[in-house]
Amino acid sequence: MSERSPDTALSCDLLVIGSGAGGLAAAVTAAHLGLNVIVAEKDAQFGGTTAWSGGWMWLPRNPLAVEAGITEPIDEPLAYLRHELGDRFDEARARTFLEAAPRMVEFFRSKTALRFIDGNAIPDFHGRTPHAALGGRSLCAAPFDGRRLGGRIADLKPALPETTLWGMGIASGAELRHFLNAMRQPASFWYVTKRVLAHWKDLLVHRRGMRLVNGNALVAALATSALEAGVQIRTASPARRLLRDGERVTGAVLATPDGTVDVHARCGVLLACGGFPHDSARKAALLPHAPTGKEHWSAASPGNTGDGLRLGESAGGQVGTTALQAAALAPVSLVPRPDGSFAHFPHLIERAKPGLIMVRANGQRFTNEADSYHDVMQALIQATPAGQPVQAWLVCDHHFMRHYGLGAAKPAPMPLGPMLANGYVKRGRTLPELARACGIAADGLERTVQRYNAMVSTGKDADFAKGETPYNRIQGDAAFAAERGWPNPCMGPVERGPFYAVRIVAGSLGTFAGLQVNASAQVLDATGQPIPGLYAGGNDMDSMMAGHYPAGGITLGPAMTFGWIAAHHAAGHPLPL
Repeated sequence: MSERSPDTALSCDLLVIGSGAGGLAAAVTAAHLGLNVIVAEKDAQFGGTTAWSGGWMWLPRNPLAVEAGITEPIDEPLAYLRHELGDRFDEARARTFLEAAPRMVEFFRSKTALRFIDGNAIPDFHGRTPHAALGGRSLCAAPFDGRRLGGRIADLKPALPETTLWGMGIASGAELRHFLNAMRQPASFWYVTKRVLAHWKDLLVHRRGMRLVNGNALVAALATSALEAGVQIRTASPARRLLRDGERVTGAVLATPDGTVDVHARCGVLLACGGFPHDSARKAALLPHAPTGKEHWSAASPGNTGDGLRLGESAGGQVGTTALQAAALAPVSLVPRPDGSFAHFPHLIERAKPGLIMVRANGQRFTNEADSYHDVMQALIQATPAGQPVQAWLVCDHHFMRHYGLGAAKPAPMPLGPMLANGYVKRGRTLPELARACGIAADGLERTVQRYNAMVSTGKDADFAKGETPYNRIQGDAAFAAERGWPNPCMGPVERGPFYAVRIVAGSLGTFAGLQVNASAQVLDATGQPIPGLYAGGNDMDSMMAGHYPAGGITLGPAMTFGWIAAHHAAGHPLPL
């Protein structure tokens, strides 16, 4: 059908294109401010990459931290960002974010279905940077009862299957520890048994789990709040082009299952389409390690193909190109699926646990495995000679594999056979046999393991200082290491065959480079002036972190906050004090 002759037309106050945390936060806020809001989602289910994420948000000075007695002046996180971002630090946006974030949290927890759990013990990534915090700057969505969505639960994107157990999401922190210790501790076994039985009951009654956690809980709570506030959430409705009246953006043309629809939006349009993690052309232009765009495997939602950036550019918006990194990098492994496709599994948890190393094809370590996913991947890119593929191997022994699992391969009692059969996991009775299976230099791997095992007893990683920052240590396993007399919670020997490995490739959790905006989330033109009626949120907004990754949650925290800010601006309401 021709987009010039729409089948129908709709009117609203604010049109939000995209249904991740940034878009839904704006929609919920705008509805509470009295606006009529439509959310248009390209995919058949809403939630975007947020629905697959861990759901953590970096929100310094948040109310839950303050109530726990963790207080700090705004100058503390501001100084941390200033040190982390260097000459890319944008004080206006950073200060706006830090001032608004606590008020945004208070709005959502008092006015909506969204509830939070604190991250008061979660440190910033870079503990050696001045003004880094040991905790109090993070929040996550609390578990959410999916039944509150009613029939719209079918429209919620489920968690990435490879990160679940039979489709059941597992919350990070205490719940994950119960699952890892289920075969060792009676209390954990009982906890896991109750969770699994409740999940199986949900599958029988509802055909999916109803206890939602992590990013799935965040999306469900936001969507429930949006629907209860009268927001229309339209799935399978990609935006094809923006509507304009002179320089002002006044709506967009949607391609819906019922035909082409013109949506006229009195207050404007917010672009929140998830950035460009699956746009090969944009990746080729902005990611030096992916010269054709095909050498980068993002764990973001496949529907995030740069639509928002192209729509913004069509109205005069500018995509930032000066960030240190254009993507939120992460180690990714490719998990074969029965249909011949591959899941892109992000390695966020097991790298810091004792008993694992990461090596390149020469068999040598190249970084601190317990550092953040972004830092580890940057180190791999830097260690890879020009012209060679960016790849490495996670290597562990049998004890580690059955206790922690490795990537998409689950720990005991889950069977390992299918992951060996499809080639995802490589195995060798000895280190040389494993090296041959992976194409790793056997002598290099043996020397690396010998050196590493010798350092385990001292607890000191003389090569990469593993386990020496608060973030490293909290990602490790202090209790398990102490049981075995290992002084470093991130270091255990690789010594008991058979040995296992999973290949890591260049990947990401999403993208940083996006449409340039001001502190109100208005998209800017080539002269730096705001384009009337056009806003950007989530990963369609050029990240205020400018390609740096100072803490977990620096994507969703700003996404939620600037979505809240954009809604106030579009509605003509000042931000509450």
